[in-house]
Amino acid sequence: MPEDINRKKQLEEQSATTTDANDAASPLVTVLQSGNYDWAGEIMQAFGEITIIIPRERIAEVCQLLKTAPGLEFNLLSDITGADRGVEEEPRFEVNYQLFSIAKYHRLRLKILLNEDDVRVPSVTNVWRTANWHERETFDMFGIIFEGHPDLRRILLPEDWHGHALRKDFPLRGYEPYSLT
Repeated sequence: MPEDINRKKQLEEQSATTTDANDAASPLVTVLQSGNYDWAGEIMQAFGEITIIIPRERIAEVCQLLKTAPGLEFNLLSDITGADRGVEEEPRFEVNYQLFSIAKYHRLRLKILLNEDDVRVPSVTNVWRTANWHERETFDMFGIIFEGHPDLRRILLPEDWHGHALRKDFPLRGYEPYSLT
């Protein structure tokens, strides 16, 4: 019986935390929507997370603005990653930027959609130095080319590796024939 009471209390605390996270994101959405930002395409809010789809040409400008604008102050780039939506999807690729404001304690995801025939995105290494490593990993795994990157080369796979291992059209066993004997 005490275990049931403890479990019920834990569920209530989790529910309160989820509600608080959703409520905390709302002022940020209000600031973004009232800021008259022409780069902000679709703004999605779900599960306490905010995602904005933006045009790739504006990524460096938008990141600089989000880092320095009063009330936003996204001073930490926590991650950049790619996603391959599949060869049958168009746009096929996504580049996701995970931003965090240490001062305001809010999070934001920027998403860029890319067609298979043009996987180029401007680098944001001049906004956040940590972007150097994140962009290299995304290049290595997905083949996204970050224009203006100071040292865009493989970081995880050997230099002579063919292809990009996290693309959905990459063979599971690689390109070399394997013997099962």
